[in-house]
Amino acid sequence: MLVLLIAFGLGARAGGAERAEPSAPIAITPTVRPIEVDGELSDPGWGDASRVETFYETNPGDNVEPKVRSVGYLTFDQRFFYAGFEFFDPEPSRIRAPLGDRDNVPSYTDYGGVILDTRHDGKTGLLLLANPRGVQYDAIQDDVTGNEDSAPDFFWDSAARITDQGWVLELRVPFSSLRYDDVDPQTWGILLYRNYPRQFRYQMFSAKLPRGGNCFICFSNPLIGLSDLPRGGHLVAAPYISANQSAVAGDAPGSALENEPLDAELGLDTKWTPNADSAVDLTLNPDFSQVESDVAQIASNERFALFFPEKRPFFLEGIELLSTPIQAVYTRTITAPRWGARATGKFGSTAYTALVTDDRGGGSVVVPGSNSSELADQDFSSLVAVGRVRHDLGRSFVSLLVTDRELEGDAYNRVWGPDFQWRPTASDNITGQLLFSQSRTPDRPDLAGEWNGRELSSHAADLYWAHSERTIDWFLEYQDFGEQFRADSGFVPQVGYRKSYGEAGCTFRPTGLFSRVRTFLIGNHSVDRDGALLSHEISPGIGMDGRWNSFARLRYSVDRVRSEARTFPRQRFVYYFEFSPTRAISQITLEGTLGEEVDFDNSRPATGSSLSLSATIRPTDRLELRFNGDRRVLDVDDATGNRARLFTAQVARLRLVYNFTAHAFLRLIGQYVETDNAPSLFIDEVDRKSGSLTGSALFAYKLNWQTVLFVGYGDNRTLTPEGALEREDRQLFFKLSYAFQR
Repeated sequence: MLVLLIAFGLGARAGGAERAEPSAPIAITPTVRPIEVDGELSDPGWGDASRVETFYETNPGDNVEPKVRSVGYLTFDQRFFYAGFEFFDPEPSRIRAPLGDRDNVPSYTDYGGVILDTRHDGKTGLLLLANPRGVQYDAIQDDVTGNEDSAPDFFWDSAARITDQGWVLELRVPFSSLRYDDVDPQTWGILLYRNYPRQFRYQMFSAKLPRGGNCFICFSNPLIGLSDLPRGGHLVAAPYISANQSAVAGDAPGSALENEPLDAELGLDTKWTPNADSAVDLTLNPDFSQVESDVAQIASNERFALFFPEKRPFFLEGIELLSTPIQAVYTRTITAPRWGARATGKFGSTAYTALVTDDRGGGSVVVPGSNSSELADQDFSSLVAVGRVRHDLGRSFVSLLVTDRELEGDAYNRVWGPDFQWRPTASDNITGQLLFSQSRTPDRPDLAGEWNGRELSSHAADLYWAHSERTIDWFLEYQDFGEQFRADSGFVPQVGYRKSYGEAGCTFRPTGLFSRVRTFLIGNHSVDRDGALLSHEISPGIGMDGRWNSFARLRYSVDRVRSEARTFPRQRFVYYFEFSPTRAISQITLEGTLGEEVDFDNSRPATGSSLSLSATIRPTDRLELRFNGDRRVLDVDDATGNRARLFTAQVARLRLVYNFTAHAFLRLIGQYVETDNAPSLFIDEVDRKSGSLTGSALFAYKLNWQTVLFVGYGDNRTLTPEGALEREDRQLFFKLSYAFQR
């Protein structure tokens, strides 16, 4: 979920650049009087707080006076940083404030809070936001990559209350949850923020955010007056116990379920901050299971492996340091560690992270190629080490990444190389990475064709230039991947190619139905190492922000793409729509393609379409219904030359959540996946019908992100070729974790 729409800071969406005046500093004053976080600002400690009344509407307005009034309050004591807000609203009945799980604070709801740049380097911000029910959203905004990642969670408290004048918010953040330089006094960066979705999505900040530019956190207000802050020494230990009772169909789906032995696990996660600027994480037998399974993705007619995001806590400290232009680190390749250790921190202008784990194995490894990729089972253990060091040079940096996976049987994969980012002006961002790999594959040809103990070595390079002015923007990129480059600890599904990509846009800001219109042209050209064409595309398009908090993006793609030894032309219409019409109909999203396609499984021309529909309905502030539906069809010519349906693949998923409080909920999920094939039209043998039906029920109580109770049930059924849904397995599961803090 993208909460802040960093468009105004990163030119490709906002389109524009201008020289900005430094943001006004905010002086914070301490308090020695008590503050209780209860949604009231009447506690004595708030009388000592600094008052912030200057806000700017940055979207859709261009740093203009906001349509509604907001007042912020800032103070601190020996243990906590405090922020309070009065968000005035002329129509409190229109406040969008549903209850929900942590991080379920969508952009079409009211919320506010602070963004803290505790190292004051203008690169990384910690988002601490909450809605009028006190539901929290925390994330890391990284200006280096332009990403906002809501996977990391932190210990902090919030409380909110709707009043007859608007709503009130209180935040209390332990200094132990923050990383800052070991100096006194401190200077941080801060942005006070309010999201106000009505006719349009109005966004308000305590600093001006010039349109264009190549950063966002760099415009933070300097926060001065912080002194005598804690110097570290904080310890968190979170032991857990979990149990999973599974029953599996004995001989085949539909046969009687046979109970498997109870799978009970004990484990421990610990975090120690030896000083205020570093953290050490240790884990024993970590619980890396996911309480909510990934949303299914349609894999039919896909050439390359599908990507799923990381959600597991152990990998999330300083997660921005694992993100580079080439995704050489993808921590979901570490599947079942016996133990893990990690150190993350910063000294001076140099940030670092290093982790090592002993992985039992399991899961899959991507075996890449120039025109497609495969997945191979990883049923062997390995020792995995990852490290990155980044040295800041003002707003630019240089960095070094190293990964090493040592597998049983003398196999290995080692990747290393530098990367950099240079920001010569407020409009330009030049970023590059060069990696080298050396590998010896496992001697397991039964799992993958290339796994016969061979040795591989090659390189990968990525260089791009992003430029933005007030109305004009462009992005140019060149990639060069050798055929034998492998990143088994990363996600690199394609190798053996050279690719050039370019995009240019022009942004207009009309009044009326649309608040922003951007026209653009995309072009890309990709060849293999011998110079043979892989793909070539030209695509004009238009993107628009409008009323009902809406966004639309339409483009027409004319391309040529290779499948095996042949190249096929395509012309397709590609579309994306999203809007939030009412409080009850919170959001509707529609995206897809229509036109000419390629049957990659059989290397021939085709026509088809893909459609993805999602809708979020909130009949009450406690109940949320979320539907996701995907459908893909492909038609080809049969033996008589007539057009016939090759396959229809679809996913339907309904998710119902009832929130008792901001900490407890009941969730029900039903998901149906089905693929209907025409076997006579395939070259290789395929099933006529395949699919599954899965269901789950979960009760969750979360005092904080590491003190949790889960009790749940899951049921899986598989679709037989005859079209019957036969039970495959069921699970009962339980987890209890508690975070002890000192």
